[in-house]
Amino acid sequence: MDWAGLLRVGLQGLGLRPSEFWALSPIELAMMLGEPTQAQVLSRADLEALAAAWPDQRPRATDGKG
Repeated sequence: MDWAGLLRVGLQGLGLRPSEFWALSPIELAMMLGEPTQAQVLSRADLEALAAAWPDQRPRATDGKG
C-alpha cells in the first residue's frame, strides 16, 4: 500500500486531520475516495463449509449422559 500517497490524499484532498485519517478503515477510505467497492459473494459451497465448521449447536453426546 502506498500509505504516504493515501495520507497525502486524505489530508490534502479530503481535508482530514491525521487522527481522522488513521481512524478510518480501508473500506471507509476507499468509499470516501469514490472507489467502487464490490462485496464478495458467498457461494453455496462456502456457506456449507462455514456451517460445518461452525455449527449452530454442538452435537449431542451419544453416551447416554447428555
